[in-house]
Amino acid sequence: MTAKVFVHPRILTSAHATPFSGAIAVVDGDIAAIGSLEECREIAGMDAPVTELGGAVLLPGFFDTHLHSGAMALQFQSPDVSEANSLAEALAQLRAWNAENPGTGWVVGGRWNANRWLAGETLHRRDLDDVFGDRPVALNTVDGHSVCLNSSALEQLGIDDNTEQLPGGVIERDESGQLTGVLRENNSDVARSRVTELLLNDCAELLDQVQQHLHRFGVTAITDLDGEQVRDGYLKLAAENRLRVRVRKGIPVTALDRAISEGRRTGDGDRWVVTGSVKFFSDGALGSHTALMHEPYEGDECNCGVEVTSSTDLASDVARANSNGIAVSTHAIGDRANTNVLDAYEATAEITRQHGLRNSIEHAQHIIDSDIDRFKQLNVIASMQPIHCTGDYPLSVTLLGDRATHHYPWHTLMERGALVTFGSDAPIEPVAPLYGIHAAVTRQRRDGEPPEGREPQERISVADAVDSYTGRAADAFGLGDRFGTLEAGKYADFVTLDADPFTCSPGDLWRIRVQQTVVDGEVVYQLNEE
Repeated sequence: MTAKVFVHPRILTSAHATPFSGAIAVVDGDIAAIGSLEECREIAGMDAPVTELGGAVLLPGFFDTHLHSGAMALQFQSPDVSEANSLAEALAQLRAWNAENPGTGWVVGGRWNANRWLAGETLHRRDLDDVFGDRPVALNTVDGHSVCLNSSALEQLGIDDNTEQLPGGVIERDESGQLTGVLRENNSDVARSRVTELLLNDCAELLDQVQQHLHRFGVTAITDLDGEQVRDGYLKLAAENRLRVRVRKGIPVTALDRAISEGRRTGDGDRWVVTGSVKFFSDGALGSHTALMHEPYEGDECNCGVEVTSSTDLASDVARANSNGIAVSTHAIGDRANTNVLDAYEATAEITRQHGLRNSIEHAQHIIDSDIDRFKQLNVIASMQPIHCTGDYPLSVTLLGDRATHHYPWHTLMERGALVTFGSDAPIEPVAPLYGIHAAVTRQRRDGEPPEGREPQERISVADAVDSYTGRAADAFGLGDRFGTLEAGKYADFVTLDADPFTCSPGDLWRIRVQQTVVDGEVVYQLNEE
């Protein structure tokens, strides 16, 4: 038996709890008691070591309910041109990166964002050919819904003039009818998954870097929505006793048959890795102008987005997954996409209830009013990423204009009884939960824009924002008996912060740093070690 005691002057056992000065007794990675130092030493044993933790406040560890750790792993070794303000600037950054990272292997990442560039500018395979030559390149857009391949990559992936455009996908061609190298939605997903397969054959070491990055920001549990190779990597780390983050591992749609045949069920697993939900897609993304809307985009009367999966097909897929004990998470950004997913969930509601499951909508960014109440009625989780609201500003205003739609409506959803959880969608956005809490509370970017926050009526309290990263998030996905709050019998996962989010200025929330991260009763991150 391994026992220890942690002491702190300001402990919050949950987001809405009253803080107190005391201690936490930990035995074999679980919380054995919380209370006074004397009580905790009595439980842990008078010989148990006592550690005084620093920081202004101690909270439960953060649960990021939506990220892509395989993509995060690759991003550590990739160029990033997301801040470039023109095509020329992006290409100059790519040239500099290639000069510093010579080689013949694949180049991935990029995070290019043509919405920041001059009107009409976009990447073309010829641009990448000029920078990288024969080195294969696959650069994602910042939203992850499009990819640009150079000529070498197209050739290696067998994509040519005869390649078919998939339903719910796009293969772009230039004015001369030639491939631009840009693929969107389902076509980009296929290309990206094939490249990822090549690069993540043995990804355990890369995932070890990812978990160290998560610890830096106080993240102790995640829902990962990448592929089976990532699952294998996490299972390898767990088998080697090196995994120090709780992983709710999602199932890609391409692996659903395998998951069913192996008898996987949502919630099954151990203290480190549990089976999550299968991920489906209803639409694309706002930045790629492929989020499915009820009304056309501003200035583009012929475009309402891309329907990646119809509600009828989605209902069939949901029924199959739920019937086999697997919950469903469906990507839906546009208001029409959210309607379609809710329609599918309503059509399969009896199956979902019979198997004791709860399905989710991932992102739930733009929702018409008549759909808000359906989240509670259908017991659907709204798995949202607050930083998308501020990261999309002002693009979302430009693209969507003034329409009768709720935008990033976490307050409205909560007020009307929906279960709302928060995550980052990393590496699309930074993994830092304090960035997300700042966005949820202020509706402002970190530079303070817009001054009153985008649609300030959707702001929520610090306590509700923290809860959506901790207790509410764990409860929503059936893990509240394991973590999310600090109670005897739960995992000893908690963080200390160098400032108290409940007392600091809302505009400074994003500046708060994690002082220490504790997982399974082990200090896995210490600020002063940097």
